[in-house]
Amino acid sequence: MERDVSEIKKNSEVRVRFAPSPTGYLHVGNARTAILNWLFARHSGGKMVLRIEDTDMERSTREFEQALMEDLRWLGLDWDEGPDVGGPYGPYRQSERLEIYRKYAVRLLQEGRAFYCYCTPEELKERAEQAIARGEDPHYDGHCLRLTEEELRRYREEGRKPVIRFHVPEGTIRFSDVVRGEVTFEGRNLSDFVILRSDGIATYNFAVVIDDALMNISHVIRGEDHLSNTPKQVLVYQALGFDLPTFVHIPMILGPDRTKLSKRHGASSVREYREKGYLPEALVNFLSLLGWSSPSGDEILPVERLIQEFGFDRLSKSAAVFNPEKLNWMNGWYIRHADLDRLTDLAIPFLQQAGFDVSDREYVKKCLAAVRDGMEYLQQVVEKCSVFFQEELEYENEELIQDPKSQEVFRRFLQETENLQDWNGDVFRAVMKKVQQSTGVKGKDLWMPVRMALTGRQHGPELIRIVEVLGLQRCRERIKKAVRG
Repeated sequence: MERDVSEIKKNSEVRVRFAPSPTGYLHVGNARTAILNWLFARHSGGKMVLRIEDTDMERSTREFEQALMEDLRWLGLDWDEGPDVGGPYGPYRQSERLEIYRKYAVRLLQEGRAFYCYCTPEELKERAEQAIARGEDPHYDGHCLRLTEEELRRYREEGRKPVIRFHVPEGTIRFSDVVRGEVTFEGRNLSDFVILRSDGIATYNFAVVIDDALMNISHVIRGEDHLSNTPKQVLVYQALGFDLPTFVHIPMILGPDRTKLSKRHGASSVREYREKGYLPEALVNFLSLLGWSSPSGDEILPVERLIQEFGFDRLSKSAAVFNPEKLNWMNGWYIRHADLDRLTDLAIPFLQQAGFDVSDREYVKKCLAAVRDGMEYLQQVVEKCSVFFQEELEYENEELIQDPKSQEVFRRFLQETENLQDWNGDVFRAVMKKVQQSTGVKGKDLWMPVRMALTGRQHGPELIRIVEVLGLQRCRERIKKAVRG
């Protein structure tokens, strides 16, 4: 439902918005923006609005829109208004608001704050090149600002479809930003910018103002890469008589090499982290700390504490560095402390995809309990748990298996376990003590061959956990296969 400008008043309720473009999967930088908006809304008891900015008709798809919503929900974020849940200020897709934008563009035309521009891209390019050759700024030169009736008639007869440009007034543009303080731009450094393209589609800097004003957005929380767009938006706010929202431009996220975060730094979308088996609570915790910090200095922060402690006073002005090692450490912490049943459900698809038999859920749960201390993300469960599912092992160190002392340990182990009925970690320790006493082999020479025979590897989870998962019969079978001669 559209509201007239006269109804737009300074809003006392906190209302924030996350407004992604559905042209791809949710980037972690955009996810961080969504998280900070959501935390502020929930901390303040306000409203979170999801708005889909889909005016890029060629690249925007409903499939990507659905994927964005799925990833946001996976992160644990919800919204009070949006294209799927409705609300009093819809529609919440820009593609469904084109007539609203056109109405306000026409109003600016009538008030002399905007004008039709018939310049072709080729003409604009040629004049920009000429300006550069003269050592001048290649800004739009105002060619169509005061066209004669004859020029207008000629352009129309040629079939030219005009854009609508906003006429930038002279003077200083000022606005306050929570992070940057007072920000100023000189109007002379801005050219008259397009607000409505020739196909009737509103440009970003125009549509976003109309939407934020009509949806009563109180705080615009977004990346600092939008800071240069803000003076244009401020001019539109002022021209239409809208109150300015509170601007909060959060620091950029950089890769470890301090360049803009991109695919060359590794996974860059939330979907990729989902598919690798990162836990949503870990990703939310990690992304929240990119540009913000808890007053306590703690880094492991469940979402309840993030909501309770979030505030703009802890936002940094400096760019945040995305540290994959820190994310892995944090995700590993959440894996170690997660409910084991939930973790088992999450791990099973990875094991299934690797071709392992997961029909015995309790067995999978035991395997996971044995290895999760050494995991950073759930995709690693395949490599970590493979020793529990493989029947034929390849030894990393065949020489260790063949060593006479190792062979003596294997034979004695089989003798000591031949008549056993019970099997657990304590029994295993008692067996190994007897093997040590009878063979005289101890320390690394005692334990490493057994690990190699049972897992094929020199390193891995605690041996006690391994033997408890494998059980007595499988332990004996694997030791037998290691016996030579």
